[in-house]
Amino acid sequence: MPKLNLLLTLFCLAFGITAEANDLLVPYNGPSTAGVDSSTLIGKVMAGYQGWFNTEGDGAKLGWTHWAKNRRELFGPGNVTVDLWPDVSEYDEDELYETGFRLDDGSAAKVFSSHNRKTVHRHFQWMKDYGIDGVFVQRFANGLRSVSVKRHKDVVLSHAREAANLNGRTYAVMYDLTGVPVRDTRYVRDDWKELRSKMKITEDPAYLHHEGKPVVAVWGIGFRTQSRDQGFTIRESLRLIKYLKSNKCAVMLGVPTGWRKMEKDTIYDPEFLDIIEIADIVSPWTVGRYNNPESVATHAEKIWIPDQQWCSQYDIDYMPVVFPGFSWHNLKGEQLNAIPRLKGQFLWSQFVAAKHAGAQMIYVAMFDEVDEGTSIFKCTNNPPVGEGVSFLTYENLPTDFYLKLTNAGAKLLRDEIPVTQTIPTFAE
Repeated sequence: MPKLNLLLTLFCLAFGITAEANDLLVPYNGPSTAGVDSSTLIGKVMAGYQGWFNTEGDGAKLGWTHWAKNRRELFGPGNVTVDLWPDVSEYDEDELYETGFRLDDGSAAKVFSSHNRKTVHRHFQWMKDYGIDGVFVQRFANGLRSVSVKRHKDVVLSHAREAANLNGRTYAVMYDLTGVPVRDTRYVRDDWKELRSKMKITEDPAYLHHEGKPVVAVWGIGFRTQSRDQGFTIRESLRLIKYLKSNKCAVMLGVPTGWRKMEKDTIYDPEFLDIIEIADIVSPWTVGRYNNPESVATHAEKIWIPDQQWCSQYDIDYMPVVFPGFSWHNLKGEQLNAIPRLKGQFLWSQFVAAKHAGAQMIYVAMFDEVDEGTSIFKCTNNPPVGEGVSFLTYENLPTDFYLKLTNAGAKLLRDEIPVTQTIPTFAE
């Protein structure tokens, strides 16, 4: 036994795993504040929480992950992936990490790390302050094979669990299958088993339940490009979902827009609808599928309403996805501000359309996604300047505008405010 412990210690040191990291997968025994009803998804507006931002010096040893194209080089001009810049004016100095960018006053531009406990707590405090019910914490399955990457995911999930409890918010795990090769969905099964057995995550007061079962989301099943490029099959996906169902989970599926007819962005496979029929919640991806309020209305009439009707026939809940805008100029080299926010009108039109379609729950993509310009958390109107850099802003709206607007969307969903085509004045 001493020899085994020595080998384990050497292994942890070799991969930079600390005792603190090993202690992450334990039951939560801290205080829990009453707040959001975590027993149901009905009436909830939930956001996606990437939690994937790392910096040099944050302790994760992952470099500038999701800030820079080359995470091992300085995050600065020519080495950037984000199109929005976070408003860090409220962050403390021990949450900030200096970049190679400069602000218009000549000072160094700084960003945050999702690895920082205080920062994750700050984000959940904002959720509480602005009445956002909670988030799906992303766990990209392709990173579960890496010791260091999985450790970061565990750190973020542990911070989110604590912050949700302290701030009366709810949360659930979402597994993203993007980049997962054939047969590697087993990492999801193993990870979920570990979270339940060691972390006792589904027994946590803040963990989201639905119809008496803990919610676990699986995103990325049935996308044509993923199935072609990665090779994991519908049959393999079906085995994964059956496993989660046998684990007494309420399974939410993130699927392509054309799932119902197996068209457009969806793979054609006779077994695909078999997966849908055993799911508890279906949430079709919509980012990039429409680009202005007029096309939103059309999408709702042609897609959301028939989807909702189909799901009702099979006693499945339906969770449409809304997003504030889209841009991945620095990430992909495409047009900056590809889908304009229109000072919030684009997002508001989706809340209204989802309500019209009969939605009882809504997924907002995303809370912290500055890579693709879909974030709703606080972003600055004064991003770095010079050296050919290009960033978006919140069009001179207050940096908390989209947090307020999301709260208004939740009130609209729950019939707490009337349906109006114009943005409520209190959201400004």
